[in-house]
Amino acid sequence: MSEAEIIERLRRVGWRGDALPGGGLRLARVVAQHRAGYELHDGESLFGAQPAGYFLKRSLDPSERPAVGDFVELEPGTPPHIVKVLPRRTVLSRAAAGERYERQIIATNIDYVLVLTGLDGDFNPARIERYLSLTEDSGAQPVVLLSKLDTRVDADELVQALRSRLPAGTPVHAINGKDPANVAVLTQYLQPGDSAVLVGSSGAGKSTLTNTLLGTDRMATSEVRAHDSRGRHTTTHRALLQLPSGGCLIDTPGMRELKLTGEENLDLFADIEALAETCRFADCGHGSEPGCAVQIALDSGDLSAERWRNYLKLRDEREEQAATLEARLRRQRGGRPPTKPHSQRGTRERE
Repeated sequence: MSEAEIIERLRRVGWRGDALPGGGLRLARVVAQHRAGYELHDGESLFGAQPAGYFLKRSLDPSERPAVGDFVELEPGTPPHIVKVLPRRTVLSRAAAGERYERQIIATNIDYVLVLTGLDGDFNPARIERYLSLTEDSGAQPVVLLSKLDTRVDADELVQALRSRLPAGTPVHAINGKDPANVAVLTQYLQPGDSAVLVGSSGAGKSTLTNTLLGTDRMATSEVRAHDSRGRHTTTHRALLQLPSGGCLIDTPGMRELKLTGEENLDLFADIEALAETCRFADCGHGSEPGCAVQIALDSGDLSAERWRNYLKLRDEREEQAATLEARLRRQRGGRPPTKPHSQRGTRERE
């Protein structure tokens, strides 16, 4: 098979390159990971594979191991063995649960992060902001999806209120995940060569939406609890699926904990940070200090108290995670200081 034919085949599973890496090894994309190994797809067939011994070393950073969405090189065998993970063009990750700092990869080589939230009891703008904060550093574009449109008569009001809270230009779509005609608006993010990851809480309707996009009931679904609109984990592992539209969709289990990594910029709140820069004092605590632009905005209603509280919560979590990450890196450096100094804020009055 010629290189052009191999590339054309790989494009079916989201390959974006115009050339293959040297070495002549077989290429495929990771579509699922299980305890027993990996499932891969080369654009023509689905098959199992095992990681090479290098990836099993305890000392290896987990983020260096193959993840769903990766393109990998394989050595022949029964089964084939993954010997190399090709450079990732985008990565969506979070800090893993627990006290020990580790970064957990959710998906790689994606173009869009589809953040799905139900318009029922699952609707939570603060959680949406958390998802978008995690997405900022991924290199992929976030798209907010509000499912269960058929359950709300005031959906338009909720959509408009959310749009006013998010950065201008953030796509927001209210959909009925059971209606193929209604979700057709999403095909613009799932064209041939596109890859998207679908994230959201259990019960938000990820599996229902995935089935509609697939045109078949492939993913298991379940009823949500009436009192809080939450569901069971019907999706138990990440899986990359090829869609009739030509794009690839990575479905994920519902995530109960969304810890920041410590490297987020929080560009989502750039307006608040710009506002804080106009306070009279550089070290303003945004409480009772004279000339506090934040308090003026809160009193006038230009800044909502809810959004301000969520910004503080995410900012403090980011700083805590950044300190934990720095402590880990310092241990790896043998106690040596960081390569670049932290910036120092002054305490003098602004001129």
